[in-house]
Amino acid sequence: MFNQENGAKKELLMDRRIRKSREAIIEAFILLIAEKNFEQITINEIAERADVSRGTVYLHYTDKYDLLDQCIRTHFVQLIDSCLPCGEQALFPTEAALLYTFQYLDQHASFYAAALANKGVPAFRNRLQAVLLRGFDKQMDMSGINRKMNKGILVQFLAVAMTGMIEQLVTRATPYSAAELAEQVWALMERNQMVPQAQPTV
Repeated sequence: MFNQENGAKKELLMDRRIRKSREAIIEAFILLIAEKNFEQITINEIAERADVSRGTVYLHYTDKYDLLDQCIRTHFVQLIDSCLPCGEQALFPTEAALLYTFQYLDQHASFYAAALANKGVPAFRNRLQAVLLRGFDKQMDMSGINRKMNKGILVQFLAVAMTGMIEQLVTRATPYSAAELAEQVWALMERNQMVPQAQPTV
């Protein structure tokens, strides 16, 4: 019994160390891509900034490209989860969900701003836009509205526009808060019939 408990404690301690190492590596990586071109970043620099060995970095990631890909994947999963609360399928099903999404982006602005601004990560904007494109495309299918408009053009327009709004928010290029942006963007989405319309009261 004692050996089992001791083993469980050691395993828990190891899990914490692994988690802390990964967090330190990711934090160091984000700081570096905010400072210099991604292509110029080395594993040595990442390890030194994270205060871990090169071996520790390679223990978690194949190379810096794998690290970048996993960072992007993790943040996009979290972004999608913030857009689709409680198992919803429509992108931004409520104004509250849109607000939560902008607040999430505001909290993780350092990563999004660095990835969008870094010339060594040209695919990031395209991947972000693709995530939004798929979401809006699915929402249009579910809504059954705007039938007279070209769906492809409308979806592309909205995805590009939302990408621009996200960039404005995370780079602090706009004086508006996450709450103010959410309110205005939701109003625009209502105007373009991208969200359920409020029913008039009798």
